[in-house]
Amino acid sequence: MNLKMFMKLNKLLPSCWRQCSTIPTNPQICIVGGGPAGFYGAQRLVKLMPTATIDIIERLPVPFGLVRYGVAPDHADVKNVISTFTKTAQNPQVNFHGNLCLGRDFTLKDLQDSYHAVLLTYGAEEDRKLNIAGEELRNVISARRFVGWYNGLPADRDLKVDLDVENVVLIGQGNVAVDVARILLSSIEKLKGTDITEYALEQLSRSKVKNVYFVGRRGPLQIACTIKEIREMINLPNVRTIFDKNDFEGVDKIIPNLGRPRRRLTELLNKSAIHGKTTECDKTFNVIFKRTPLEFHGNANVTGVKLGVNTLQGHDVESQKAVLTEVVKELPCDLVLRSIGYKSTQVEPNIPFDFRSGIIVNKNGRIAPGLYCSGWVSTGPVGVILSTMSNAFATSDLIHKDISEKAVNMQEVKPGFEHMLQLAKNKGIQIVSFNDWEKIDREEMKRGKSKGKPREKIVSVTEMLSIAS
Repeated sequence: MNLKMFMKLNKLLPSCWRQCSTIPTNPQICIVGGGPAGFYGAQRLVKLMPTATIDIIERLPVPFGLVRYGVAPDHADVKNVISTFTKTAQNPQVNFHGNLCLGRDFTLKDLQDSYHAVLLTYGAEEDRKLNIAGEELRNVISARRFVGWYNGLPADRDLKVDLDVENVVLIGQGNVAVDVARILLSSIEKLKGTDITEYALEQLSRSKVKNVYFVGRRGPLQIACTIKEIREMINLPNVRTIFDKNDFEGVDKIIPNLGRPRRRLTELLNKSAIHGKTTECDKTFNVIFKRTPLEFHGNANVTGVKLGVNTLQGHDVESQKAVLTEVVKELPCDLVLRSIGYKSTQVEPNIPFDFRSGIIVNKNGRIAPGLYCSGWVSTGPVGVILSTMSNAFATSDLIHKDISEKAVNMQEVKPGFEHMLQLAKNKGIQIVSFNDWEKIDREEMKRGKSKGKPREKIVSVTEMLSIAS
């Protein structure tokens, strides 16, 4: 190397050092939503990027989303995943910040100014409607809100539901609908030892519900619930499950050609239809296939539903379409719970949103380099918690890939939560840390212990914040 070349390189080195020193060694990543998708995303990112700082921002003062507010009280085993999420939250790389809401307290731009990557995991909190006459009648309510009511979701604690009725119609045949049916038909003794809210337990103890009608548009080969839930329902003490055997004509010949999960589920349904309980029971669970709700009847309160009878069309039995015939049936009832799916919302105008599908516009979890989504806000409300885990892991892998391959601008130093904290202080917002949540957690368990329950959930945000402070 000649002297001239050496002198030229020597002049360039200081600027190179300055440039290298500004490349952050710890990516700042924000996750918006403290439910399963958010915690699984954080869990994966911690493993992939040991120098990253990961902030989980949650609208409510408490974490865990649908695991806390969506899982049925009598399914405590499903809630065991909370211990895994707690370990993630206690990792030094991860910070939980509750009582902060995107679109209410800060904007997407605020997040993008603060972080190298933003992952939206705020779920699907709005339920789909049937959009038929009479849907506004009293006691036609959302199954999602009913679940929130008995699980202590603050927004649903004041839900008006009249259980002084005998006949209930459930529209939809997914796992949420099965959970609701089971809660309505279970004995109070069974529910007393769960974390169901005290006000829901008190009202259910006075319930007169005897018959639940479980209505779906298609047939037994297309039913949306899973085998665990329907088996539990079929085996529920003092409840007789009733099928129309005509719905199972020829099904036994199709069963051997089905995939394993669908085959096992259909075998159970077929067996129960042919050899169900013969003993006398006080309550019934009536499975009604191939019906479409057309109209609800009633003056102020619902008194019945008009159902159109469907026929199924298509070569692939598992994906056959329901087609309305001219035949209609009337089904008297005094309470209707609608459970036909959830959809997400555009919580901030700069989030690209598909209003028809109810999801954020994305490609495999990427909205744009540096902006991502996972969970139900990305896929729609499909699958179980394990499905959410797989989706969250895949999106976190994508974030890691984009950062590693410099698709995300890592030249700029980002302030991370320091900027968000200043915004919150300026607005007088109380932020709830994970340590603060543990104060709420201890108080709930203390209240539950005095009643022989694992916990008594606090349903007031104001009270949560008071305990946290």
